[in-house]
Amino acid sequence: MKEVPIWEKSNLTLEEAAAYSGIGINKLRKLSDSEQCKFVLWIGTKRLIKRRLLDEFTEKMYSL
Repeated sequence: MKEVPIWEKSNLTLEEAAAYSGIGINKLRKLSDSEQCKFVLWIGTKRLIKRRLLDEFTEKMYSL
């Protein structure tokens, strides 16, 4: 089975998103708990991070 590189995936797990962005898992969890969070995708209780929207979000932020 071929593994897809993180930068080519559209949705990331919390662990992948933390490795990709440099933001800690707990901070990502806290940010994505809000219902207004645009970069989270819920599949039942599984939380996935939309990579492109996370990139856009971090580009606009001065600090987290």
